[in-house]
Amino acid sequence: MTIKTVLRMGDARLLKVAEPVGRYDSAELHSLLDDMRDTMQALNGAGLAAPQIDVGLRVVIFGVALNARYPDAETVPETVLINPVITVLDDKTEAGWEGCLSVPGLRGMVSRPCNIRYQGFDEYGALIDRTVSGFHARVVQHECDHLDGILYPMRMGDMSQFGYTQELFPGQEMQEE
Repeated sequence: MTIKTVLRMGDARLLKVAEPVGRYDSAELHSLLDDMRDTMQALNGAGLAAPQIDVGLRVVIFGVALNARYPDAETVPETVLINPVITVLDDKTEAGWEGCLSVPGLRGMVSRPCNIRYQGFDEYGALIDRTVSGFHARVVQHECDHLDGILYPMRMGDMSQFGYTQELFPGQEMQEE
């Protein structure tokens, strides 16, 4: 098990645009994904992007099972998504609280498109093409933002709805990302 250090907001490496993956099903890619899974699991994250562990490739992983930390959220299948493309399907948006392993201990209210289609590839080069909404769409957009050097506070319109998790939600245990 290899748990990598997650870069935190303020580190210039998080602001870089990640490069496309050129080769699937390689030992290097599988090793990266193992490290990402180990890191995400150890930190109880809902997702992780390769740039968060200082790997400048267009790779994200995510997945959420129903649990007490996300009582109102649907299950998001465990997914490896490489070289993703997101298409917004309509003008409907929804605001929701977000956290991030790169912005530990803080939460912010972010408005995002509700309905998206995402396409990309798994680690073996098989096509992924899903149309999703709600929490699933939010998680995918959040993770893919990391590939373009965007952290969720950059998407916030109202900084009065940004603060420490313990202050915003006293007595509640919250998932970071």
